[in-house]
Amino acid sequence: MNSEAASTPMLFNLSVVMPEIVLLGAICAVLILDLFLPKQQRIWTHIASLVALFLTAAWVWSGAPEQAQSAFNGSFVRDPLSDLLKLFVLLSVGLGLVYARASLAPRGMYRGEFYLLALFGTLGMLVLISAHNLLTLYLGLELMSLSMYALVALQRDSARASEAAMKYFVLGALASGFFLYGASMLYGLSGSLQLSEVSAAVVAAQQGDRLFAVFGLVFVLVGMAFKLGAVPFHMWVPDVYQGSPTAVTLYLSSAPKLAAFALILRVLTEGLGSLHVDWQQMLMVLAVLSMGLGNLVAIAQTNLKRMLAYSGISHAGFLLLGLLSGTQEGYASALFYVVVYALTSAAAFGLILIYSRAGFEAENLDDWKGLGKQSPLLALMMLIVMFSMAGVPPTVGFYAKLSVLQAVIGIDLVGLAIIAVVFAVIGAFYYLRVIKFMFFDPPDEGAVELAAEAVLAKAPDATALMSLNTLALIALGLMPGPLMAWCLAVFAT
Repeated sequence: MNSEAASTPMLFNLSVVMPEIVLLGAICAVLILDLFLPKQQRIWTHIASLVALFLTAAWVWSGAPEQAQSAFNGSFVRDPLSDLLKLFVLLSVGLGLVYARASLAPRGMYRGEFYLLALFGTLGMLVLISAHNLLTLYLGLELMSLSMYALVALQRDSARASEAAMKYFVLGALASGFFLYGASMLYGLSGSLQLSEVSAAVVAAQQGDRLFAVFGLVFVLVGMAFKLGAVPFHMWVPDVYQGSPTAVTLYLSSAPKLAAFALILRVLTEGLGSLHVDWQQMLMVLAVLSMGLGNLVAIAQTNLKRMLAYSGISHAGFLLLGLLSGTQEGYASALFYVVVYALTSAAAFGLILIYSRAGFEAENLDDWKGLGKQSPLLALMMLIVMFSMAGVPPTVGFYAKLSVLQAVIGIDLVGLAIIAVVFAVIGAFYYLRVIKFMFFDPPDEGAVELAAEAVLAKAPDATALMSLNTLALIALGLMPGPLMAWCLAVFAT
């Protein structure tokens, strides 16, 4: 090592990667613990997994730097953006584990593998969020994706789950190939995998090289759009959401969206910011297609999980509206939107888990008929969630949609904002249809006894946490200022 390299400050700054080290150490501890636990004491694996998430979140919160720090020659960064996203990733995964516990045993999934795969996927998300190098981004992406492929196929006796896992794996591998090919083109242009050096090379590129960079951007964006579930790279979303066990669908629909947001933001703004005009137009097309197809096709769905899958596609379109603005306010609104969506999606699928039981998955819309009379509390919580998804005040979903629309109007794309409003109004139909089924339709025969058993037999921790989750959707809608200020502060540093 030469003197210049030896004097490089904080080359291996382990404090930057301590959250990931803490989580990895906790995963190893959970693995060893689960190895010696009998099946009757699996609750300790559940508790240990939640403790692992809590310890990691505590480390993220206590060691948050005021300014960005880097490690491993700038390949890994820790900044306010990464800390905020990591905290909500850990929160979303924790919510998912609590909501899922009571539903795992009847489906033969109350095993250590479920918790370990969920934790390894979470570790991949944390790496992805802090990655500042194309190779590190890919490593985090694959650790997250491989864990999710296995989670989808975890219910081995289910033909639907096996089919969904195969579709997810094949299409995911294809998307990863697109991302790698685009990354190789950017490496060929810059001679480096660091996003900062890629950015400098693109800025200095002549016309021919700039065109080469745009081609690299296209391939990278295809891979990232797949992970977000944006049209036309959404083919996996409905089948995987419907085919997966609901506990896994909850996991897929919440925390990975935060990691995908970090991936897109890092690559487009910190690596390819000088190509903003090019990727703004691409994101505009993706956003309109996602909002249009997602909302229109969701109307025709009779399966609630499939309907929420198309709903997630439309929400991806709204998220892209904030990103394409290219402004600090736009990025903050997109960050606010993805955090709100993760919490709302966790609540939606958590309610399906609470309402379901062995032999009754509660995933068809007809299953929710008459729930307002059978279980008013459960129906009220689902009403709040559907209102937030639809963007109805005073829920936080209204402010989330309003903030991204303001960002779009702020760059004089009024026509795009009008299109988004039209699709939001169309989307409100299928959310309100769920509410209509619960409060205005009579229950099917035998549903009264089933609903009472499904609700009353659930663990009190899941019910209490779900109450807090739905109340948070109202509280954040009435007082969105603190969270939005936090999102703005992230991009002000």
